[in-house]
Amino acid sequence: MEQPDGRDCRLQKKENGMNNIVLIGMPASGKSTAGVILAKTIGYGFLDIDILIQEETGRTLQEIIDSDGIEGFIQIEEQTVLSVDVKKTVIATGGSVVYGERAMAYLQTIGSIVYLKSSCENIEKRLDNIMTRGVVMKPGRTIRDVYAERVPLYEKYAGVIVDADTDVIERKVEEIIRKLFGGGSPGVDRTGQR
Repeated sequence: MEQPDGRDCRLQKKENGMNNIVLIGMPASGKSTAGVILAKTIGYGFLDIDILIQEETGRTLQEIIDSDGIEGFIQIEEQTVLSVDVKKTVIATGGSVVYGERAMAYLQTIGSIVYLKSSCENIEKRLDNIMTRGVVMKPGRTIRDVYAERVPLYEKYAGVIVDADTDVIERKVEEIIRKLFGGGSPGVDRTGQR
């Protein structure tokens, strides 16, 4: 199964044996919510990088941005990603992970990258807590500015692009499964038995 640009988008077992699914996309695109449901559906573990950052630092994302600045946050995010060592796990990244080239290169070695693509209008509607959520955004910038800056990066790193504009999470999950596994889930036969 190929993407329009010719890339094979089925889940590939990586050379190191890690076959994770890595979700990237704008804040409020549904990475964490869809990630949990996807993990349950296919029998994988689930890891939220933003939560891992908070657990490891003892601070909220917004506290890190406020005290360490955007560059400091990106460094912490990158180091956290580089420390991840999991198999058969759905990994929900923070929206800013694409600013860390080393982090993205590492994620590409441990899993298939799925970009949950939402329109800027939908992101703006869903993001009502922008000042407290911990969104990496330089002062004076708007969501539209951040969107325009990040979309080319998401597309650059994506092995699979999934339309995330639907509010029905199960549809996002079904599309991810279809694009990665050709319709079926790993370890589940057509009757739903493992």
